Amino acid sequence: MKNLPQSNYASALETVKDLKAKFGNNWAAINPENAARMATQNRFKTGLDIAKYTAAIMRQDMADYDADSSNYTQSLGCWHGFVAQQKMIAVKKHHKTTSKRYLYLSGWMVAALRSEFGPLPDQSMHEKTAVPALIAEIYDFLRQADAIELNDLFRRQANGEDVQNEIDNFETHIVPIIADIDAGFGNEEATYLLAKKMIQAGACAIQIENQVSDAKQCGHQDGKVTVPHEDFIAKLNAVRYAFLELGVDDGVIVARTDSEGAGLTQKLPVSKEPGDLASKYLAFVDAEEVTMDEVKEDEVLLKRDGKLVRPIRLPNGLYKFKNGSNIDRVVLDCITSLQNGADLLWIETPTPNVKQIAHMVNRVREVVPSAKLVYNNSPSFNWTLNFRKQVFEEMLAEGENMTAYDRNNLMNAEYDGTELCHRADEKIKTFQIDAAREAGIFHHLITLPTYHTTALHMNDLTEGYFGKDGMLAYVRDVQRQEIRKGVSCVKHQRMAGSDLGDDHKTFFAGDKALKAGGAKNTSNQFEAKGNEVKTKKKLGIVA
Repeated sequence: MKNLPQSNYASALETVKDLKAKFGNNWAAINPENAARMATQNRFKTGLDIAKYTAAIMRQDMADYDADSSNYTQSLGCWHGFVAQQKMIAVKKHHKTTSKRYLYLSGWMVAALRSEFGPLPDQSMHEKTAVPALIAEIYDFLRQADAIELNDLFRRQANGEDVQNEIDNFETHIVPIIADIDAGFGNEEATYLLAKKMIQAGACAIQIENQVSDAKQCGHQDGKVTVPHEDFIAKLNAVRYAFLELGVDDGVIVARTDSEGAGLTQKLPVSKEPGDLASKYLAFVDAEEVTMDEVKEDEVLLKRDGKLVRPIRLPNGLYKFKNGSNIDRVVLDCITSLQNGADLLWIETPTPNVKQIAHMVNRVREVVPSAKLVYNNSPSFNWTLNFRKQVFEEMLAEGENMTAYDRNNLMNAEYDGTELCHRADEKIKTFQIDAAREAGIFHHLITLPTYHTTALHMNDLTEGYFGKDGMLAYVRDVQRQEIRKGVSCVKHQRMAGSDLGDDHKTFFAGDKALKAGGAKNTSNQFEAKGNEVKTKKKLGIVA
């Protein structure tokens, strides 16, 4: 995912020089080198440029995964552009490349944190425009990260440093985003219109679920109502048409099924011939055999295997599925989606169990061998408890003496540090690797990590700052850690674009520019000293 800044720079430079020659003295104040530098620092001019670029990356990553399952991809959910920006800056710093690292936009977090109605549950009640607005915001912040880092490189080059290779091989912070469109926010036309806005903002991958749009629930809560396959296929088509209309030919559709935990349907589809898709869906509907004498006025009836049956209907008009039909429904949902335009699958599960996920995916792969998943490593799971339960059963089967453990209280902190704990934590550590290899998971994401980290960090800072530690709580646990770990926003003025703006003002106004980066700028206190590394080594300090 390398930029081509030097060729772009050279091209931009020649373009501006030609324009100066064309417009003569009117452009006398325009410096071609400055203009070319600014163009280089803003490679992606529109959201569609981003969507096309990142869609190609995703398609290549999918092919890489098909060839070798160790090439799985990952993302973290971000609810603000700054959060996404700092994530990608940290990815580049710690892992040296953004390859195989994406961003996730969670409808849950949009509802909880971005709605003008205030905090809302994940039930598609937030403004649909909040979703493309967040996509655009995220990419604005990532573009700024590009501009700031490249501006620093150009500054160093102007000061005589040889950073040409770093400029030539600069890797952008722009990465694919998988964006949650919930159940489509209405009918298929509404889905198409919103998908267009999301793509225009930069989304290359859109995730859509098979719940009823106006009764949507979080995938980890009860009360989920699914729609017949024909309804869902119409929405898959709507998203694909949106991609094609906007020229994003490689756009990716992630089809999510909530059937594993959903026991209700709102509609009974119309079957035109035995064994068709509607017939298969109707076969899952729970019903009881009746005679005409038992039928009440205005009741809905079905003919099944030559017998008259009455679908089980709740007082709210919803129909029940047969108990135990959920896995079969998941498999049919997945196969049908892949056969009708979806590129990737998303299966909501009750627990993170590799064997259970693999059981469903392997059944799908019997029909569609290339089937692969986007999987939610959800904070709704109690990961510690789930994996301790799994390991408890494994150890028991291995003949281990488990009398030291209370099977019904495995979250007990007394078990931290035990063999059970170590084995469970190791399984959590390798979960993504194992699931990518055994359960067809191409992309692992955590939907709500930054929701939880924000709450956790505020809890910890508040405890100390308003307590006996006072200002030391902030200095010791925040600022000092930022300095020691090289967190970019410790120099928050620079991160907000102050240095970048100073250079722009110099381009625009020359020596008359009023700049912020002078001797009295307190950010200078954070400049690294030349002997800092030597001093740390001498004192045995590890940053």
